[in-house]
Amino acid sequence: MHLYGSYTSPFVRHCRIALLQYQAKFKLIETDYQQSAAGSAAMRVPYFEHQDIKLHDSMSIIRFIRELHGHRMCETTAEYDLLLLVNTAIDSTINLFLLEKSGVDIAANSYTQRQSQRIQQCLEHFESAAEQLKWNDAGIRLACYLDWVQYRQRLDLRQYPALIAWLEQAQQYPEFADTAPPAA
Repeated sequence: MHLYGSYTSPFVRHCRIALLQYQAKFKLIETDYQQSAAGSAAMRVPYFEHQDIKLHDSMSIIRFIRELHGHRMCETTAEYDLLLLVNTAIDSTINLFLLEKSGVDIAANSYTQRQSQRIQQCLEHFESAAEQLKWNDAGIRLACYLDWVQYRQRLDLRQYPALIAWLEQAQQYPEFADTAPPAA
């Protein structure tokens, strides 16, 4: 199994956690923007190869890993919905991060303002749902996201004490701790 991506990506991290949960043998191949453009139809990481299978998105990768080991990706529609909402927050946050790195004034654009509002609304929803979180794919994805926003210093989470508590709880899981981004 070959997983292509970066050590810092929350999407790649979730895939790595799923692989570690089953003690699957895999190789993480660090991949930059040019390599991902050439290696994946989606032109992004992660992508994954195993025998004759090539997958282009973390959702299909995790589903494949779970099914390979006799498990379902999400047990309920509510879990799946939360997982997709976390994906929305991650996509918006990463897009703003990359636009800002490219020199775009994200405060001066209606599109980027809407992305910022989307992120805040998602965080408020996650905060209100935090008591029901479990160590499943939705909870794992949320923990990967929260850790990434702190690592990249993208958001101030102090106004979300339940999310901070969830992240602290996640750090007790060995596969989460073992996949932490490298120190900056």
